[in-house]
Amino acid sequence: MKRNKFILIALAALTLGSCSSDFLDKEPLSDVTGDNFFQKESDLQLYANSFYRMFPATSIYNGDNTPANIVQNILSEEIRGTRTVPTTGGGWSWGNLRNINYFLENHERVPVESAVKHYGGVAKFFRAYFYFDKLKRFGDVPWYDYVIDPSDTASLEKARDPRKMVVDNILKDLDQAIAGLNTSKKTYTITKWTALALKTRVALYEGTYMKYRGIPGYEPYLTQAYTSAEILMNESGYKVFSTGNPSTDYRDLFASHKAIGDEIILAREYDDALNVKHNVNYYTVTSSYGRPSMPKELVDSYLMQDGSRFTDLPNHKTMMFGEETQNRDLRLSQTIRTPGYTRLGSDKTLAPDLSAAVTGYQLIKYVTEQKYDSNSSSIVDLPLFRFAEVLLNYAEAKAELGILTQEDLDKSVNKLRERVAMPVMDLAGANANADAFLAKQYANVTGANKGILLELRRERRIELFMEDFRWDDIVRWKAGQALTLPIEGMYFPGAGQYDLDNDGKIDIHLYEGQRPNPTEKGVFYIKLGSEIYLNQNNRVDPHPTFANRTFDENKDYLYPIPTQELQLNNNLEQNPRW
Repeated sequence: MKRNKFILIALAALTLGSCSSDFLDKEPLSDVTGDNFFQKESDLQLYANSFYRMFPATSIYNGDNTPANIVQNILSEEIRGTRTVPTTGGGWSWGNLRNINYFLENHERVPVESAVKHYGGVAKFFRAYFYFDKLKRFGDVPWYDYVIDPSDTASLEKARDPRKMVVDNILKDLDQAIAGLNTSKKTYTITKWTALALKTRVALYEGTYMKYRGIPGYEPYLTQAYTSAEILMNESGYKVFSTGNPSTDYRDLFASHKAIGDEIILAREYDDALNVKHNVNYYTVTSSYGRPSMPKELVDSYLMQDGSRFTDLPNHKTMMFGEETQNRDLRLSQTIRTPGYTRLGSDKTLAPDLSAAVTGYQLIKYVTEQKYDSNSSSIVDLPLFRFAEVLLNYAEAKAELGILTQEDLDKSVNKLRERVAMPVMDLAGANANADAFLAKQYANVTGANKGILLELRRERRIELFMEDFRWDDIVRWKAGQALTLPIEGMYFPGAGQYDLDNDGKIDIHLYEGQRPNPTEKGVFYIKLGSEIYLNQNNRVDPHPTFANRTFDENKDYLYPIPTQELQLNNNLEQNPRW
């Protein structure tokens, strides 16, 4: 094994169960006990490798489907409002925690102090990561920092601990991890910098979660978010990746077969030689995998290249695709197909393929050469923690506290704008002229910093699109009503022939009635009212049967606890209104 990869190692192959006695009487790893295993540094490394299975795989790039940040042909249960209480499963799984706690109770047996500190830090990181996931999903959860004995009824039937206690323990674990972890930059394994990045994420999440629900005491969390980010910004050596080519640098960061360690703090590694692959190319180019695409309201959020707002243009609602994508923030043309798009390794220009993109705005982020287009063939590494997120967390935390300065913006968010040759974000200008388009999405953003907070949300959504942040952001901002806004796609005046990429050739023929005969080679023929629908605004309607959606502010931010778990533990209480 040439590096410590995210792989399924045989030592860690076991079935994990729920937080009930079905798993608590099992050894955490096959044939591993404190007496026969924890003897040397390599034992710690081997055991700790199993924790990396907790990281997401394909949901890194397709998880944004849940809040319809990525639109597919079928809406998620969260968007449709059809979630139900599961009998079992549903994310209420605790086997990983037992493995972590077992490790922490035994790792100090190894007589190598440096290894004990580092791998103890790795375990504390993963316990924090585990609990952060549970906190986001369920809210209050029982906190366990020890291995439960099968006869320990009090622990097995423990009630949910208060949210604040869980968050504070998560941050305590991260502080201890930061103190013990190695400081070298490692793209595929946990370091001090990974733990600091997670701390900024957790503290910002909780601080804003509390603020937008009127819960007092949120300020210390936001302070921890920006101070942790500041340490990483000043001491780690990470930077915003740029070769000086604003037209390709953002795209190349995600299309590199090997993660670019200048900016990517931690990545999930994929390798053709080891047959460890995923399917992002197939996901974006085939018509049989959901037809993922960008919603119109996100396309509208991208600024013009001169920094002005696209939505301030008087005719922005009726622009054809070739016009609406011109002179925009260059991240748009590096995230979806726009006129002039060519695949990596090819000079052939390609128009958007509406058969593979339900709104018409076809995704290209993470997409590499055509030879990787078949299912489960992609080998591009996928980012788990990126320096760009840390910069965004830093600026948002200070803005929410009301202490953001122009200097803060210049050393954080404006570094991201510099990569794509965008004008700097101006604090005074943003607050003097808040964007009404964004304000409709985030009605609870008020006060003197309303304008800059909206701009930071714009920047975050654009920069981190397709990196599985949107649902968490919606939840922590208490912005669920944004999910009820219309989901639309490209504008077409009606049936007719259209040149989408401005090359003088017809790309798509929308027709009614009988399919035209003869047909022209290279043209997509799509029947209106059958294969594609236009709404009253003459925009592609990807879900004509789900026009009216609701979001229950008192229920839908959390997930339900499975019925079986409530039966096994009478001290557990179901989340509100479930």
